[in-house]
Amino acid sequence: MYSDKRNILQLVALMKAHHITTVVLCPGSRNVPIVHTLAAHPSFTCYSVTDERSAGYFAIGLALREKAPVAVCCTSGTALLNLHSAVAEAFYQQVPLVVISADRPAAWIGQMDGQTIPQPGVFHDLVKKSVNLPEVQNETDEWYCNRLINEALLETRHHVCGPVHINVIVSEPLFGFIVKELPEVRVITRYQGMDVSTPDGKVLIERMKGYRKRMIIAGQTTLPGDKEKGRFENTGRVMEPLCGQFAVLTEHIGNPFPCESLLRNFDAAIYAMSDQSANQMAPDLLITYGGHVVSKRLKQFIRQHPPKEHWHVLSAGEVVDLYGSLTTIIEMEPADFIKEIACVTYEQASEYPQLWKNSCESIPEPMFAYSAMSVIGELFRKLPVQSALHLANSSAIRYAQLYPLPSSVEVFCNRGVNGIDGSLSAAVGYAAASSQSDEYKLNFVLIGDLSFFYDMNALWNGHISPNLRILLINNGGGEIFHTLPGLEASDVSHRFITAVHQTSAKGWAGERGFAYYRVEDETQLEKAMEVFTQPEKTDSPLLLEVFTAQDVDTRLLKAYYHQLKDKNRYE
Repeated sequence: MYSDKRNILQLVALMKAHHITTVVLCPGSRNVPIVHTLAAHPSFTCYSVTDERSAGYFAIGLALREKAPVAVCCTSGTALLNLHSAVAEAFYQQVPLVVISADRPAAWIGQMDGQTIPQPGVFHDLVKKSVNLPEVQNETDEWYCNRLINEALLETRHHVCGPVHINVIVSEPLFGFIVKELPEVRVITRYQGMDVSTPDGKVLIERMKGYRKRMIIAGQTTLPGDKEKGRFENTGRVMEPLCGQFAVLTEHIGNPFPCESLLRNFDAAIYAMSDQSANQMAPDLLITYGGHVVSKRLKQFIRQHPPKEHWHVLSAGEVVDLYGSLTTIIEMEPADFIKEIACVTYEQASEYPQLWKNSCESIPEPMFAYSAMSVIGELFRKLPVQSALHLANSSAIRYAQLYPLPSSVEVFCNRGVNGIDGSLSAAVGYAAASSQSDEYKLNFVLIGDLSFFYDMNALWNGHISPNLRILLINNGGGEIFHTLPGLEASDVSHRFITAVHQTSAKGWAGERGFAYYRVEDETQLEKAMEVFTQPEKTDSPLLLEVFTAQDVDTRLLKAYYHQLKDKNRYE
């Protein structure tokens, strides 16, 4: 019988799955549930060593002899500190040592309770990875523990070997040994690249071909430099036939490979899906690469319909589990991975990509009354095909996804943290550098009022170039906050959260040498947009400030999505 602590059950099951089955056990009380579960399971070979100072080095000796990771488990308090010397030796000798420490609930740290010290991160830079396992109260906690343990155990042999630290919070009672079997756990594996001619590559390809519903999601990607453009364009060519076997989804910030079959308006298609359609459209195999994904609907869709396998491709080889279903990490450049799987021969075309294509093609390009969305649509229809587009966060980037955009337009956005600060500054910096290059390119900035005024000092420098054109949508506050459920219930909250204002950029634009245009209706918009999007060089940067009404965007967007639902329901 094993401990009923679910974080411990995850730990022991994953140690077994990762073949870390040699353990040095040190005495104590707080680590009793861990010690009992490890010692009671037949897969583990356990050694008892009383002194932690010796136990750590004893474990190093075992690891050196077995050429495999070895774990050492201790109780809370100073017992853990006594392993410090051995951890330092393991780090610099590159020995795969797994330090497992039991810990007391954080609420009791510093409260004169026995054997309590701040244990998470105690080894600082002397371990390759340090994780702190919470006590499991729900499925999210269990997923979190599972991910953290996988990360730590994988790191023992990633590139170079070394020690990791797994700190386990354990509350009383400590002696609940009532579980008969270890749980089935999700095991994350890592491959150092994928060559289809190698045994590992062949195994991955056979697994890939075994799934009928295959999907690729391309996250945020920066376009390559001049030296890599040919490789990028070649990847676009090999991507085209892949779209007959995979549903390939990307957003504007994915800066997609030049390929016409990629699906970009999937967010609205997901919204319009019935429950039955959602089950049919859910992938069996999901392959992802790139950075952030904007669509919250896509994230929820995948999390609610988890694939049987999720492969994430990235050169750093890190564990990134955005959809909560990661099974495989492939450590290589995504372009190289695409090239490898493009060589695979399939018996027949899959019907699955066509299902997604039909679903996305059924979504018409929206036509809105005068609003932030209609302004963005007008910009995208007239945007020069060879230009750079900088999107601010919040409403700007979300509304932008409603409209198609030529793949030749470079798209940028500060999606690393998704904050409103710095959107304008980053765009100004990029435009300043690109104005010095041989290839002249216009830089368009699509930004909301809060983002603009928050970062208005971006224009307070001597590097504003004439190739910069700013489209400022001013609706007198944070429009996106109107979508928060329940916000309308409090006038006070509404006033402070949406930051209502009556500010214009006109004075600041004139002060900083911009040609300024003001728009308040559709007629003015059409005339101003002709000037704003002209591809010819101008003597000064341009700022187009478009004023729209508060709440109108949210109201029109809700009506649009309701129409999509109704259309889908009746068809």
